[in-house]
Amino acid sequence: MTTCDDVSMPTHGTPLSAALIPDCTKAEAHHAAYRSAKANDAVFVCIARQGQRWMVELDAMASSGPTIPDQAVAVLQSAVETLVVAGTVAQASIAPDYISMGAIETEAKARDIAAAFHAALHGLRQLYIAVPSQRGRA
Repeated sequence: MTTCDDVSMPTHGTPLSAALIPDCTKAEAHHAAYRSAKANDAVFVCIARQGQRWMVELDAMASSGPTIPDQAVAVLQSAVETLVVAGTVAQASIAPDYISMGAIETEAKARDIAAAFHAALHGLRQLYIAVPSQRGRA
């Protein structure tokens, strides 16, 4: 198990693997991981135990990267909804810069979900940076 004390958030644009997602069940671990994400200009990601189940949290506001456009948020929203419908996640909240999913049955599943969404968020942000926006063009 990885704790926030022995892992730092990656630098901007580098997603974490499932094994490296920090366990921020304790408040001090959460604060340390968030500080590390901000210091490394990285998207914050963690898992945390809530009773017998696990939650996933991602916060892009820890980094200075752009807010992803609504179309990209729709892709993430669709994935979250699929997890809810499948019963993998019982509760979820998503916004352009924040994703939270809870009541996940196992730590391993929470880590897999956290790593997948962390990679997706990084990829969508990189795509948004690389591909010029069509907004405002005739």
